[in-house]
Amino acid sequence: MTTVGIVTGAGRGMGLECARRLVGTVDRLLMVDLDENAVTEAAEELSTHGTVAEPHVLDVTHRDGLTRLAARARELGALRAVAHAAGISPTMADWRRILTVDLVGTALLAETLRPLATEGTAMVCFASMAALFGDTAPRPAVEAALADPLAEDFLARIREAVGPGIEDPGTAYSWAKRGVQRFVQREAVRIGGAGARVCSVSPGIVATPQGRQEAEHHPSMKALVEQSALGREGRPEELAAVVAFLLSDEASFLTGVDILVDGGVRAGLAARS
Repeated sequence: MTTVGIVTGAGRGMGLECARRLVGTVDRLLMVDLDENAVTEAAEELSTHGTVAEPHVLDVTHRDGLTRLAARARELGALRAVAHAAGISPTMADWRRILTVDLVGTALLAETLRPLATEGTAMVCFASMAALFGDTAPRPAVEAALADPLAEDFLARIREAVGPGIEDPGTAYSWAKRGVQRFVQREAVRIGGAGARVCSVSPGIVATPQGRQEAEHHPSMKALVEQSALGREGRPEELAAVVAFLLSDEASFLTGVDILVDGGVRAGLAARS
């Protein structure tokens, strides 16, 4: 049977590198991005290397577009691998949009693709090192809100639970990515019976256009890099290599976990505390 892979945010950066790593491991690759030119060019490039790549221009927060994507995957064959790299960072939007794209969009994609999950299906969702910073104390009201990102009143509930501080885009981003980590744990249980897996990765500071934009607005990121164990930024292909492993059969007993890929930022901070 034809095997199908899906990569979101596939037009550039870490998403594009994930797509490159899936070439040769699936027969058909559905590449998703909002940037039509970027994803079309990327699909044309990758289709010359043995896997047929299709560009799909859609917003991961739109149910109709996701429904069409799932229908196309089902039409083509068996869903084998999903790398969900699409997302936005603090300088790109307000708190509502950040939570909607980064967390609600993740939940919508997973919900839409869930009926396609079968033995050997694997999904990796991008969280962030940012989820490990800030207020990490147990907060039942926050956890309850994060547990149901598809609730109609999700934004109101998380705003009430966290307080006005969540209107800071950086704070919203941290909570959104923490929500992705929590979501993956619950999703692993939902799809495990079908023999399918899902994990998340939490990148540290990676040399991408989006990462550079954040660094320009947050000088503290340079200090984190300097204090990290490796003392450098990550490269997109390094994140993609971890994602490729998690999507492979070699990771067949890994599910419901988050993999921190930060070059030793947390280790460096711990050593200095």
